[in-house]
Amino acid sequence: MPSVVGLLEQHELAARRRVDGLREEADRIQAELAAAEQEWQEWVIARRRVGTVLAPGGGSVADEEAAPGPRDADARSAPGQAAKAKSQVPVWREGLAWSVLSVDYQRILQALADRHRLHQGPLTCQELAVVFGLVAVPAKVEALRSKAKRLVARGWLAERQPGRFTLAQGPAGQGGAS
Repeated sequence: MPSVVGLLEQHELAARRRVDGLREEADRIQAELAAAEQEWQEWVIARRRVGTVLAPGGGSVADEEAAPGPRDADARSAPGQAAKAKSQVPVWREGLAWSVLSVDYQRILQALADRHRLHQGPLTCQELAVVFGLVAVPAKVEALRSKAKRLVARGWLAERQPGRFTLAQGPAGQGGAS
């Protein structure tokens, strides 16, 4: 008859192998996701550039270099170092679509747009975590808070009371169809 300690060691080894396998799979998926986000961002940039060229007035290259827009400020802040697509949040301006944001940021905006549409008040990051079906542990809440604060700094959200977030006036006025 095998010993209890021996059986426990076997179960521990099997569990550790499973965890290692899942970590490898998660790393592979994270790398694949980063590559897909990069490709998506490149297509977004290409569409913008073509739109600028085809727009009335043609948008000459000299004009763009002389007067960089808010979306260019982020790219130029760290020369030689490409920012991850998921961390790029352009400064909000009239006509800027939510699609320029990563899915995580869009989810935050959508949750707050739904609250705005229903004439409900702002949300805390703990409440946002619950809305997203996350366990409101400090790590998840702080990740949401970081994203919300970035959206506030870039003009997408407002924080009229500390820790309580709502859509900013511009994005709220467009009803999410910016």
